[in-house]
Amino acid sequence: MPEAYIIDAVRTPRGIGKPGKGALSHCHPQHLGATVLGALRDRNGMDTPEVDDIIWSTSIQRGLQGSNLGRMSALLAGFDMSVSGMTIDRFCGGGITATGIAAGQIMAGLEDCIIAGGTEMMSLHPAIFAMEAQANEGRPYGTHGGNPDLLALHPFSQNGVAADAIAAMEGITRADTDAFALESQQRAARAIAGGRFGRSIVPVRNRDGGIVLGRDEYPRPGTTAEGLAALEPSFGKIAAMAMLEDGTTYGDMIRRVCPGLHWQPIHHAGSSSGIVDGSAALLLASAGHAARRGWTPRARIVASVNMGDSPTLSLNAPVPAARKALDRAGLATSDIDVWEVNEAFAVVAEKFIRDLRLDRDRVNINGGAIALGHPIGATGAILIGTALDELERSGGRYALITMCAAGGMAPAIIIERVRP
Repeated sequence: MPEAYIIDAVRTPRGIGKPGKGALSHCHPQHLGATVLGALRDRNGMDTPEVDDIIWSTSIQRGLQGSNLGRMSALLAGFDMSVSGMTIDRFCGGGITATGIAAGQIMAGLEDCIIAGGTEMMSLHPAIFAMEAQANEGRPYGTHGGNPDLLALHPFSQNGVAADAIAAMEGITRADTDAFALESQQRAARAIAGGRFGRSIVPVRNRDGGIVLGRDEYPRPGTTAEGLAALEPSFGKIAAMAMLEDGTTYGDMIRRVCPGLHWQPIHHAGSSSGIVDGSAALLLASAGHAARRGWTPRARIVASVNMGDSPTLSLNAPVPAARKALDRAGLATSDIDVWEVNEAFAVVAEKFIRDLRLDRDRVNINGGAIALGHPIGATGAILIGTALDELERSGGRYALITMCAAGGMAPAIIIERVRP
């Protein structure tokens, strides 16, 4: 079977995802996509007609983020009109899935050169959700699409409420999640100070060439254990909110699946993923195309899998996804040098480490979404690039990247560093 190689990986800095407050919040999402696509072209001397397809990920595909963001971003970047594009939605997992689809096309021998990536401007989400809530008489559709028949089969809850419930089920405490959150901030601060993200980050510029944002805006390097301990939990009130006309709450949905479960809210803004804007892209190619172009591959795609789990406890699929990927690749946990599991909430990564009995020093080595932020559709592509950079920095061989996705899903991908 032909191999699929990663030639390059780029991302924008992550800007605070609040309307009018983050440095990127005034940008059009197509502009962020065009930024990373243009960077891949310029860094690798691409003749854009050689790109067979662009596979993009955006979770909320409405408003300014609608209309096939992958294709429109390529046109805005000045790519040749012959370059097609598609935009997918696997909620948080779309960036990994876009990469897996691209790799699969190449490994099947159907295409030779594909760009995978994603964009999410979370500063746009409040307006989108407000419009949907108004249209739905005050209740957003959520990941279940507002279908009562689906809810009767599979009770959906809210992800933060599920995080708190999972923590109670696993015996993971507020002290545990706060400690994990503090470590994420400290690791990110060390990585930034050491320039570990320097190879991948490309600045976002205005039309006049001035830099809008050249560094990650979200991290809080001054975070302390005392400061985290003082934060009010975020999801207690949400657990008590009615999501159905009959008064059924988000907490009730979890109790339908886990009768008798009692939990306390523990996650807060400091132990949950940051709300940010950002974009990322990966250039993938076959061995033959890379050789013809004189490109030096940086990594090989080893395995790409997907896994579903409970849509009620919607954050638990990364562990079975990782096990499936390892099985497909014929590898053991001890073979993986770099693990990246998205820090949607601290409990996700904490449970992942415990269930797989991992060395903590190999997991999210340079911090994660708690410190750096989670631009939903783009995060998977960001994490693959981060893992690749870390393999090259540390001299490791294999990295496994996974993340929970709404609806109880998780994609996972394993890459192998190509040694010079």
